[in-house]
Amino acid sequence: MIDRPDIATATHHRRVNRISRTFVTLADTLSAEFDLGEYLQGLAEQCADLLDVSVAGVLLVDRDRGLAAVAASAYQAELLELFEAETGNGPCSDCFRSGAAVRCADLQVMPQRWPVFSTAARKCGFSAVQALPMRLRDQVVGVLTLLSREPGSAARDDVDLAQAFADVATIGLLQHRTIESGDRTNQQLQTALNSRVLIEQAKGVLAEHGSLSMREAFERLRRYARSHNRRLTELAGSVADGTEDLDKILL
Repeated sequence: MIDRPDIATATHHRRVNRISRTFVTLADTLSAEFDLGEYLQGLAEQCADLLDVSVAGVLLVDRDRGLAAVAASAYQAELLELFEAETGNGPCSDCFRSGAAVRCADLQVMPQRWPVFSTAARKCGFSAVQALPMRLRDQVVGVLTLLSREPGSAARDDVDLAQAFADVATIGLLQHRTIESGDRTNQQLQTALNSRVLIEQAKGVLAEHGSLSMREAFERLRRYARSHNRRLTELAGSVADGTEDLDKILL
């Protein structure tokens, strides 16, 4: 019979291994198969899986120096990020402008800072938020958002780990951009935004075709891309332009 301390130790070791693999993945942006949309989606999902938060999301700076939602670990977070990107008011916007972390432990008790955002967040089921800058020195390229359904501040260790993920991802993005396209910063970021548009269109097509929720449609799309060794953005483009067999994806 295995003692509980042994179970706890094994669980801890598994988590440490997953954290280590996440850092390795975030640092690997130089392969020929690198897909920026999948990379940022992975960042959001690993934060949601490894940290004591409900969901996570990523916003990047677009060519107009505004924020655009590019990845989220859950559909509700995606809607909320899109809302904030449109209104330009909320914790992520403040984080981007200041280059510093922004948090609110209870959006119901303290809604006055972002009244419109707080109302939208509560409607999506979230009570607390933490926005962390994706920054290298003075250059902020995006924001990592951590959302919780229960009020309360995220644990210090979790925040530190999330910021470390954001820092490595930022370096990886800038390194990839420099090698691939020199100083064309906006072009690289715009690619991610364009990819997101294709993915959204594909999700809509699949959801309508299979009578699925948007979240279910995305899961089917991503699973098919991975099982067939295809880039998520390329598959989404084929779905959106009508050249893909939708029934195969929905199996």
